[in-house]
Amino acid sequence: MEILFFPVMVFFIAVVAISVLLHFVPVGLWISALAAGVNISLFNLVGMRIRRVEPRMIVLPLIKGTKAGLALNVNQLEAHYLAGGNVDNVVDALIAAHRAQISLSFEQAAAIDLAGRNVLEAVQMSVNPKVIETPTISAVAKNGIELKVRARVTVRANIDRLVGGAGEATIIARVGEGIVTTVGSSESHTDVLENPDHISRTVLGKGLDSGTAFEILSIDIADVDVGRNIGAQLQTDQAEADKQIAQARAEERRAMAVAKEQEMKAYTQEMKAKVIEAQAEVPHALAEALRSGHMGVMDYYNLKNIAADTEMRENIAGTGEGHKDK
Repeated sequence: MEILFFPVMVFFIAVVAISVLLHFVPVGLWISALAAGVNISLFNLVGMRIRRVEPRMIVLPLIKGTKAGLALNVNQLEAHYLAGGNVDNVVDALIAAHRAQISLSFEQAAAIDLAGRNVLEAVQMSVNPKVIETPTISAVAKNGIELKVRARVTVRANIDRLVGGAGEATIIARVGEGIVTTVGSSESHTDVLENPDHISRTVLGKGLDSGTAFEILSIDIADVDVGRNIGAQLQTDQAEADKQIAQARAEERRAMAVAKEQEMKAYTQEMKAKVIEAQAEVPHALAEALRSGHMGVMDYYNLKNIAADTEMRENIAGTGEGHKDK
């Protein structure tokens, strides 16, 4: 049993050792590189394992780039991989640019990739321009009529401005601003409907692609619809606002008049109270005059007769006016 156990142990240890060796030394990948004419050593592949770099992610793009005629080296690809870049995408972009005769260096492609942009898509857009369709843009001509405009903007990527250049949202915003300005400067909405290409020429001449990652090739008006009469609506709203202001001012004057009326009524009551107060003093004054001898009894009776006669005449006059009214 001991004689059989020893060879089995040796075989098991040998298998484990070979497995560990093949894991750290990707011989198959090294043979593929040699067959493709890529000069890379086994020690370099083992070093990638130690540096926690997946050799397949470096060697396969290197083989692909070398076969396409690119001058790449392992250190460039490994540095880009360690920086968090997409090595395979960068190599594909370099191959596409090389085939399309677009000037693109590895440093530019790596910078674009690390900036978060899809460098392969950018190269493809440089070859095949992209059409950006704007949302419906509302603009008002000088005669107050609203126009709803949709435009198609044909752009291609500008490789030199991909790093730090503005994106599609900026292009759409600038085109929308140009459309609103152009329509707003038109005397009538019919002028825009007759010559929609005037919008394209005016907007395209503003250099809207400045500072962006794109180059605008053309701006085409896809659709122009007539909307609301904004001018008439604004005038109606203004008239309604003026009416409400006039009503508020009239109500204010009415309230002031009512307040004044109430004030005068209060003043009248005050005066009546003073008259009644003064009348209440008359008997006291007569009594004092009689006591002091300034007034005799006959004078008092004469005064009473005069008052009674005056009251009778007033009653007769009032009765006569009542008959006339009837």
